[in-house]
Amino acid sequence: MAKTKSKFICQECGYESAKWMGKCPACGAWNTMTEETIKAASPGRRTTFNHSNSTVQKPSPITQIENAKEPRIHTRSKEFNRVLGSGIVKGSLVLIGGDPGIGKSTLLLQISAQLADNGNEVLYISGEESVKQTKLRADRLNITSDKLYVLAETDMEYITKAIEETNPSFVIVDSIQTVYQSEVTSAPGSVSQVRECTAELMRIAKTKGIAIFIVGHVTKEGSIAGPRILEHMVDTVLYFEGERHHTYRILRAVKNRFGSTNEMGIFEMKESGLEEVLNPSEIFLEERSKGAAGSTVVASMEGTRPVLVEIQALISPTSFGNPRRMATGIDHNRVPLLMAVLEKRVGLLLQNQDAYLKVAGGVKLDEPAIDLAVAVSIASSFKDVPSKATDVIIGEVGLTGEVRRVSRIEQRVVEAEKLGFKRVILPEANIGGWIPPAGIEMIGVKNVSEALQKTLGG
Repeated sequence: MAKTKSKFICQECGYESAKWMGKCPACGAWNTMTEETIKAASPGRRTTFNHSNSTVQKPSPITQIENAKEPRIHTRSKEFNRVLGSGIVKGSLVLIGGDPGIGKSTLLLQISAQLADNGNEVLYISGEESVKQTKLRADRLNITSDKLYVLAETDMEYITKAIEETNPSFVIVDSIQTVYQSEVTSAPGSVSQVRECTAELMRIAKTKGIAIFIVGHVTKEGSIAGPRILEHMVDTVLYFEGERHHTYRILRAVKNRFGSTNEMGIFEMKESGLEEVLNPSEIFLEERSKGAAGSTVVASMEGTRPVLVEIQALISPTSFGNPRRMATGIDHNRVPLLMAVLEKRVGLLLQNQDAYLKVAGGVKLDEPAIDLAVAVSIASSFKDVPSKATDVIIGEVGLTGEVRRVSRIEQRVVEAEKLGFKRVILPEANIGGWIPPAGIEMIGVKNVSEALQKTLGG
């Protein structure tokens, strides 16, 4: 008979050990080692490779593989299609994570209804709610499709049978932390359970060509709970972000084997569910205070989409020895770097000033093209001189104070022209080689000092 052994597995990173340890040597987390029982394989049993078996695939030259391009399945939500890379791919495994109550289940139930209305059979499996609770949400969202099947189950064996009997085109599992394999003795949500259940769902998706969406819980730090292997196994990883007490939600792709990894979709939470926002730039700028010092507008690229957002800076003197540097929506390490450039290259005395920066609307910007707008915001607040409300500022700032070239300048300028901006302050290297839209002035700058002269008058 097979012997039963036990091992200790870290619930944060998946590190395995033969004995219990208070601190995981791999990730450094405390009190995360949990004992799990495993069954060793019976002696004498060995899997042999049979060359006569027709089901075994043999290696083929890549030039002889047929390139079969399958059409993507589109939903009525253009924002959802954009984030996935222009639609859903058959046989794909998509992981969606987000804070509790952010609207993951609502979004997937709405997408399920849209797919079902198009004639596709959809199986919605809920491990956290009963069928009646799911029905209550469906009534609130006005979902009345006969092609949408609902199942409340957490046993992976019964889920597999339900998928085989229903044979749907799409499956939603909410959530992966509640599903368990009966052969694995650990509790649902553990490293072993998450790994085995995800592997089974991946096998179903690839062999049957079913697109499967799974919901993943997140930790306090905002990352997907469980081992990193969960994100490696799936084809696409989506994060649903936003403040629970605000109406706007951001669906962001951080991994996508079938499209761009920086795409972003904007949704607004209403009583009837989530509604897509087709022009997010207007939303982020609608409450902007014109003529306020420390406020600038930058055109940032989110995947293939240009988005205009407002950057706010507040510079105030401090009597303490260590001034504060705080940033929301921007890398906090970039703020002291740009302030050092302004102090060294421009001559602004910022060493005794507290600096607070924020990206309005809750968007997180991480591309270098926002450097110049951040620098102008800091200088504007320090001098108490507002920049023009019709200016858009784009550019990367180097340590020597130069303004460097940015990518996709044409799309950024076209988006600024759509929203009525009159001037674009951009790197001089980006001028030329293309025709800007009529009615908008292009001002090229070589360094930060020249940019401040053009925007603040000195």
